[in-house]
Amino acid sequence: MKTRIRELRTAAGLTQQQLADLVHVSSRTIISIEKEQYSPSLLLAYRMAKVFGVTVEELCCLEENMRLEDRQYEDL
Repeated sequence: MKTRIRELRTAAGLTQQQLADLVHVSSRTIISIEKEQYSPSLLLAYRMAKVFGVTVEELCCLEENMRLEDRQYEDL
């Protein structure tokens, strides 16, 4: 799943470890999310959204991700 986490984290001047500490996960989790290898849980997404002052929808690009998923179903 595409997210804006890397963009928001770097704009805030945070390292992956600093963000991980703020939201109570490992830096590996942040790395995996930023590489789109792992989708954050709703609670983790909410914690990160609060850190950055954005909505979960903005953080996780939900509208864009929904359109991409809808396209996949149209191709079936």
